[in-house]
Amino acid sequence: MNQPAKPAAPKPAGRAATKKELPEHFKGYKHVWVFIEQERGQVHPVSWELMGAGRKLANKLGVELAAVVLGPAGEGTTAVVAESFCYGADLAYVVADDILADFRNESYTRALTDLVNTYKPEVLLLGATTLGRDLAGAVATTLLTGLTADCTELDVDTDGSLAATRPTFGGSLLCTIYTLNYRPQMATVRPRVMPMPERTEREPGRVIEHKLGLVEDDIVTKVLKFLPDRDSAKSNLAYADVVVAGGVGLGSPENFQLVRQLAGVLGAEYGCSRPLVQKGWVTADRQIGQTGKTIRPKLYIAAGISGAIQHRVGVEGADLIVAINTDKNAPIFDFAHIGIVTDAIRLLPALTEAFRLRLSPHQRDRLAG
Repeated sequence: MNQPAKPAAPKPAGRAATKKELPEHFKGYKHVWVFIEQERGQVHPVSWELMGAGRKLANKLGVELAAVVLGPAGEGTTAVVAESFCYGADLAYVVADDILADFRNESYTRALTDLVNTYKPEVLLLGATTLGRDLAGAVATTLLTGLTADCTELDVDTDGSLAATRPTFGGSLLCTIYTLNYRPQMATVRPRVMPMPERTEREPGRVIEHKLGLVEDDIVTKVLKFLPDRDSAKSNLAYADVVVAGGVGLGSPENFQLVRQLAGVLGAEYGCSRPLVQKGWVTADRQIGQTGKTIRPKLYIAAGISGAIQHRVGVEGADLIVAINTDKNAPIFDFAHIGIVTDAIRLLPALTEAFRLRLSPHQRDRLAG
């Protein structure tokens, strides 16, 4: 008797439909690398934040975590290499050459691509800083691999692939992206997105030195002057312990002064949501959110900010979020630790005065007595 034909298995959808066997020449790519961004001996804190994230990925994959240090020959670069072991590196790849004394895309891209092609990492992480974004794009293009920029979360899929999550569609959705069938899998992460890992004093471990093979005449660009970001007049929102911010709910640029006043009393930095920058009320260096600064303060006070996902991804790492809004259904109340449904224009002056009394030297003396 004829048996009825079995129905065809449904075709896989999404990532499963595009996932293929990893090409043979990529199967030897192992380990997680973190690019340690330094300028004249000063390491950008995002590099240590990424060491913490890289450690978790390496543990899940069962591989080593490596620090990648590029810089001039000398004690400064040696000190950075030693410090990388205190933040969890199992080994360090080092290109020490005076040509790398200052960042230039051509020389740094050559150094990093040479390292990748020689030692073959499966994951390469960089900070989404001005320097890191410039370098990551050039390296990914040179290596013909994928790059997921401005990630808010990193994980490892069941098959060992890097799962890099970032906001998309103008910040209205979070999308997890995979670099399928290519290596290394590259991602950049903005400062303060990942928590700073604990530093543990350790002796330097294995160091692999690599020769650059460039001479100055090979490089078109020349450094005429160096102005470090830390000496600029811009805000330091990303690393502030207390941040006060305002949104369109404040109604006018005059009312935004209430945010500045409260920040001044608290010794805090002040910021804003994107619409206020678009209106010209506040400068762009004060913008918080997906297209602005990511912050991780101990205290964040948000006044008149609705809390759309674009803003949420920039602040949800704060230890304590206090939201003030007249709309009890505002999205910010979904992730705030303390929500106050009231008019921020009336509450902010009261808060400022209360903190001024509490924190004034005379009042502190009286309370202490």
